[in-house]
Amino acid sequence: KISSVKSSIGNTVTISPAGARGFEGGGEPLTTDDLAKVSAVENVTSVTQSLSDRLSSDNTNLVSSIDAGSLGNRSANNNGVGFQGPPPDAQLDQRQGSQSGSSQQVTRTFTPPVTITGTNTLTDSTYGGSSVTYSSGSTIDAAKDEDKAVIGKSLAKKNSLSVGSTFTAYGKTITVAGIYDAGNNFANNGVIMSLSALQRLSDQVGSVTSATANINSIDNVDSATSAITALLGDSADVVNNQETAKQAVEPLESVKTISTYSLVGAVGAGAIIILLTMVMIVRERRREIGVYKAIGASNLKIMFQFISEAVTLTIIAMVSGIIIGAVAANPVTKTLVNNSNSSTSQQNGPNNRGGGGPGGVRMIGQNSLSNARNVQASVGTEILAYGFGSAIVIAVIGSALPALLISKVRPAEVMRAE
Repeated sequence: KISSVKSSIGNTVTISPAGARGFEGGGEPLTTDDLAKVSAVENVTSVTQSLSDRLSSDNTNLVSSIDAGSLGNRSANNNGVGFQGPPPDAQLDQRQGSQSGSSQQVTRTFTPPVTITGTNTLTDSTYGGSSVTYSSGSTIDAAKDEDKAVIGKSLAKKNSLSVGSTFTAYGKTITVAGIYDAGNNFANNGVIMSLSALQRLSDQVGSVTSATANINSIDNVDSATSAITALLGDSADVVNNQETAKQAVEPLESVKTISTYSLVGAVGAGAIIILLTMVMIVRERRREIGVYKAIGASNLKIMFQFISEAVTLTIIAMVSGIIIGAVAANPVTKTLVNNSNSSTSQQNGPNNRGGGGPGGVRMIGQNSLSNARNVQASVGTEILAYGFGSAIVIAVIGSALPALLISKVRPAEVMRAE
């Protein structure tokens, strides 16, 4: 489970243009040539590239399915920069109002744009949802440069589009290949195309606004981040979720440590108990051993008899142990994982969820911990084979040693003493 978590959670490095965060900030876009170099960095398994743009009435016939409401119109009234007075084109109305001794604020309306994303690899994060389903049609081939797109179900409903329908963007006709549901209204107002197609249509050939480098394990995330940062320099902001990943793995590492110590303790205790028990049994049966030797039994045969008895009792105990283990495995595992998670959460504090930053980072941390808590005990043939082999070896060694030592006694001495 630890290996699985390390290869699937927190093993990504986010790369964005320096100074940019989504459609905010500034800076220059990354290039496909830059990211091709990132792909060659050690421990990087793949690089997901994307280009995001906005469609409005100037370059598409699509109508946004999102109602701006008071939150959306807040940017329009404030001129998008937190301006608390009337926007520039309303200054004349304000001056006219001031002649009568009052200042009037002009209310403007705002229509949210449609976000269009081009990507070279389709993942759930590309759509903007935690899980994606298709109500009709199918995904696009992100490796092909073709005028096809998938759109969110809200946008499709607003514009009366279905699979096979067309819409215009950047002066070109785009065919709807599929309609998806990403689980939230904002994501379902989006359009997704292949990266090369959007670069061509929007006259941004070679440009990339964000990328995600996938690392083979979270153990290598720090080194890969340093290498990518050195490679791209000041042109990119490179961050990772290493702390989030560590928080997800810590409970599993605790369970692993507890399990390892328990296993060593159980094997050691079992070996000692069997050895001491067989020593007592063999010593109490010295007379029987003397009789066997008097009638011609060899030391090896006597030792084999005690080994057979020990193995028989071990098999009976092992069957009982397997039944108890199979029934109790998952409850015990869940208890250990939950207790470890609780301890980790208390140490990190209620506000520390694997890193600061935007809410998306905290959401990733919660998903990571949720995945880490989903641990199931596996009682498979391999586990049983290891257990069976260990038990038999301990039983054989624990019974053979005392039997071999006591079998060397002389029959006459035993019979005279006993």
